[in-house]
Amino acid sequence: MTEKTHTGIQQSAEHAKAFPPLDPTTFPSQLIWLAITFGLLYILVRRVMLPPLGEVVKERSSRINADLRLTEELKNEAEAALTNYNRALGEARARANDTANGMREKLAVETNEQRAKVETNMAAMLAEAETRIAAAKAKAFASVSEIASDVASAVVTRLIDKEVTTDEVKKALIQRAAE
Repeated sequence: MTEKTHTGIQQSAEHAKAFPPLDPTTFPSQLIWLAITFGLLYILVRRVMLPPLGEVVKERSSRINADLRLTEELKNEAEAALTNYNRALGEARARANDTANGMREKLAVETNEQRAKVETNMAAMLAEAETRIAAAKAKAFASVSEIASDVASAVVTRLIDKEVTTDEVKKALIQRAAE
């Protein structure tokens, strides 16, 4: 017995039955087997597969927590090291400033001492030079009268064609200076 289907292909009577999973008469047994299979699969997953996965999850969680604690400790250590570094840097800068100020003051004192020595030496040299100048001046003034008497003697000798002694010229110059 052959039937014609909508595709135009002839089928025999044994093929006319519906596909078993879609056959409504087999639904109750299919639901029972579905429940049994799902239950067995659930038990298998819950007892065999989930415990190792749970252990892996716990291990990863504990490792992550340990890493977070270690990271926090390292962060705290780094902050403490940075604080210590900044404090040490500040202290070093303060010491460097103190040293620089001390050197500056020391150099200022030494410079003032050297300046005082140089000024003292210059004052002594100036006093000595003034003394020499005064002596040279006195000597020059002393010899001026002598030079003046020599010049006057030479001028008078030329003018009157007669020799005049230096004593006579000096007396005449002293008389003239007194007037």
